Amino acid sequence: MKKIYFTLALLFVFSSLSFAQKNEKEKDFTSLKEALKSPEKVYRLNISNQEINLSDEQWSRFVNLEYLNLKNDHLKEIPVAITKIKSLKTIDLSGNDFTNLPDEFSNLTNLEEIYLNDEKNMNLPKTLSTLSKLPKLKSLHLENDNLSVLPNEVLRFKNLESLYLNNNKFKEIPKLDALDHLKYLDLKDNNIKPELQDMRNLNFGFKINF
Repeated sequence: MKKIYFTLALLFVFSSLSFAQKNEKEKDFTSLKEALKSPEKVYRLNISNQEINLSDEQWSRFVNLEYLNLKNDHLKEIPVAITKIKSLKTIDLSGNDFTNLPDEFSNLTNLEEIYLNDEKNMNLPKTLSTLSKLPKLKSLHLENDNLSVLPNEVLRFKNLESLYLNNNKFKEIPKLDALDHLKYLDLKDNNIKPELQDMRNLNFGFKINF
């Protein structure tokens, strides 16, 4: 009987620890001050619409960070120290003022999704060239970027599964045959004519949303 109680107690402890860790992973930190009190417990950091100034040393303390939101922070340069956060899986850099991503961005080998919406100053060919080196990148957001064509660098994304081109100026469906893993293309709110939209029923190998 004692063994049964002991086993149940262990199961309860492990279950409680697992639940606590899950809650930690789902918690959004929106204050840098609070996040830096226990940076190892921060999995999601949303500091959008703020003025930020983090030193390289501070960025390196977020050893478990998986989601980072820097949307609308008016960044003219992306801090190179961010590229040392190996755990990072999703980053939102939308609505900033930078031209290029640092070359070291390719060090984010676990990055799966990136948001680059509302970027009017971005050098897209160079940005795509940098991002194409990321081995696990599956989802790319280029919404409301004033695009009418895609540079050829996008064809280097061999593992890309979802491409979001909403709210741009495309007049036809981009040729993306080389993207073998592409499953979803979003072209909602572009200038594509209705007769071309009918082509979505053809077998492109991926789903298209207009």
